[in-house]
Amino acid sequence: MTDPQRPEIRFDVPHGARIWNYWLGGKDNYPADREVGDAVQAAWPDIADAAKKSRQFLIRAVRFLAGEAGIRQFLDIGTGLPTMQNTHEVAQSVAPDARIVYVDNDPLVLAHARSLLVNTTADGVTRYVDADYRDTERIITHAREVLDFSRPIGVMFMGVLGYVPDPDEAGAIIARVLDAVPSGSYLALWDGTDTSERARAGARAQAEAGSPYHQRSAPQIERWFDGLELVEPGIVSITQWRPDPLEVGRIEPIDGYGGVGRKS
Repeated sequence: MTDPQRPEIRFDVPHGARIWNYWLGGKDNYPADREVGDAVQAAWPDIADAAKKSRQFLIRAVRFLAGEAGIRQFLDIGTGLPTMQNTHEVAQSVAPDARIVYVDNDPLVLAHARSLLVNTTADGVTRYVDADYRDTERIITHAREVLDFSRPIGVMFMGVLGYVPDPDEAGAIIARVLDAVPSGSYLALWDGTDTSERARAGARAQAEAGSPYHQRSAPQIERWFDGLELVEPGIVSITQWRPDPLEVGRIEPIDGYGGVGRKS
């Protein structure tokens, strides 16, 4: 599912997926990415820790969907580079027959698709779609080759919509995908918020370094869930969304809000 016209990897231009890979301690990044990552971290020292906690939210949300909610199909849009416990690994550890479609348009992510396409079980299915998340028609067309759109699907946008400047455009992208999936499907989503001065300083540094990320307010993120039945505890700082029972002490909020909602 590749596009022969897809541009080659630009190692000299920072890219969001690789910057996040750097913050998560990965090796699939380059000097341009690390330069942006370091600039943000100088203004926002907690960003690497926040990146790891955002991945922990993904793990908890997927575990909930595959377990308590009984979801067996996942559409993970804006996948990013392989890192700690990817969606298919978490889902198939709970439901061995889970089917996962990853979507991204970064050439480096595409080059690493083989890593994503390794099932953890004999019964599961994992595929990759090369598409921009704005091109929802392409995403849905290719996803139909793997997923049964007559059965519930877990739709995921994990920290990726900040690269869309207009929150209403981001909401329209989400709505188009949700319109294509049936009742009983879920939306699992988080995005970066402007809830602290350090986060706002980090966003300014990231924009100045040439890779702008548009933070949202918590109410803006909540509006993306309009019409869905929110799973408790609703839209919260992602560290406070169903934290693992083994975590001790007070769960500190971070500058990223999200949640899970069910389409009725």
